[in-house]
Amino acid sequence: MSSVIADNYHAICERIADACARVGRDPAEVTIVAVSKTVGVEEVAQAIRSGMHDFGENRTAMFNAKREAFPDERWHFIGSIQTNKIKDFVGRAALVHSVASERALRGIAKRAQMLGLSQKVLLEVNVSGEQSKDGIAPNALPTLLECASELEGIEVKGLMTMAPQGNADSARATFRALRKLRERFAASGGATGRIQLRELSMGMSEDYPLAVEEGATIVRIGRSIWA
Repeated sequence: MSSVIADNYHAICERIADACARVGRDPAEVTIVAVSKTVGVEEVAQAIRSGMHDFGENRTAMFNAKREAFPDERWHFIGSIQTNKIKDFVGRAALVHSVASERALRGIAKRAQMLGLSQKVLLEVNVSGEQSKDGIAPNALPTLLECASELEGIEVKGLMTMAPQGNADSARATFRALRKLRERFAASGGATGRIQLRELSMGMSEDYPLAVEEGATIVRIGRSIWA
């Protein structure tokens, strides 16, 4: 029997496929992260049955509770990073989307080294410059990349941003600017190979088709899945 969640997911997949077709991309290049912070385990179970396997949480308590309930799925940490909470997601998150300071980067690296592993992360860039949004300024990216290249226990897999809401032109400009940053610094890994800027995590429920057209490899979708 079909469910609202399954129907919503299939509609999102179709919109992503359409967006890819418009710019000559393969839909398989785009990962949907279902942002599950507003729903419980039953909704997550329905999402899994519908074909979703990547989930995002922004609070460590719920991140770990749902991860324990569904350990075979890929759990992404997408929230603001508090240094005293780093121990709760390092080594457990498939990908940490929201590294926005050298302090957070060093804290993650230290914890990962203690555990004898390497944590995959994205660097969050505040491309739009909105004060309400987290992230480093674009001109601070080279310094953070240089720091990351020197740290064991860290693998920088790409960049993440959030676009202004309610304005499609501004959203597209934000996504395009992040893609250009990725292109500019794609060769920043150096000899260590700890930086591989392949991923662009950008686009949410209201603007993910635009993000896909501009090169998103990960879209973070909540409301459009669960509503």
